[in-house]
Amino acid sequence: MPDTELVGVQKTLSPVLRAKALDNLLPDPILGDTYAEQVMRRLEPDYDKGRFGKSQIGLSAVVRAKTHDDWARAFLAEHPDAVVLHLGCGLDARVYRVDPPATVDWYDLDYPAIIALRQRLLPPREHYTLIGSSVTDLAWLDRIPRGRPVLLIAEGLVPYLTEAELRELLGAVVAAFPAGGIQFDTVAVWAWRTSRWHPVLRKYGTQFRCGFDDPAAIADWQTRLEFVDEAPMNDATVLMTKAPKDIRRLYRLLNRLPGMRRSTRIVRFRF
Repeated sequence: MPDTELVGVQKTLSPVLRAKALDNLLPDPILGDTYAEQVMRRLEPDYDKGRFGKSQIGLSAVVRAKTHDDWARAFLAEHPDAVVLHLGCGLDARVYRVDPPATVDWYDLDYPAIIALRQRLLPPREHYTLIGSSVTDLAWLDRIPRGRPVLLIAEGLVPYLTEAELRELLGAVVAAFPAGGIQFDTVAVWAWRTSRWHPVLRKYGTQFRCGFDDPAAIADWQTRLEFVDEAPMNDATVLMTKAPKDIRRLYRLLNRLPGMRRSTRIVRFRF
């Protein structure tokens, strides 16, 4: 992967993409993302070779993506005329996996360097727009059509925002649209505060910037916002039934530690 084009948190897209590509090599994949495998093979032809090449330790990221996909499909089934804002999209092929109808307008947004990679590695499609921008520069909202239901998806993004940035983002989206759904993943406060020592984050020179022990309370930030539900990732049913035995065993052990089971959650809101 051309890391020279990416900095800090942008570089974390590589291990996530690798996990999705490795999942697709399994006899019964969780996500089944053929695009991830194709893109990873172009970026790192030998990504599945070597000592750790076959490791599926990153399957939690795959489970997270599967949950986001399922929730997105459910929302679009109820709102086939929606606008989708997929923020911090990285090289994720969600728009191709979900495959929304032509009545949906889908926007993938990330840093310009990542959007440039997407344009080289992933095909265009109708009713699908790429936006190269920082999520926190809310001028990008001016490019989005209003007056329709909106679905905001932020996978692997929110922990890298400050609480103030998240408040501003949610406030702007809720104010801009008549109704919608919001889904993103969060980490617990302890995971946020110890992230500077996380080996993967240290490798890429970044760390988390916010965390929530009670993410449902985020709904109190906006009068129109309502908490719907959450899905803990570390004991997700699909992880505990479809992951290789050694990975399932590892997560069962980890989940015995205080605070570990709900350390990473996907949360869902509506307005």
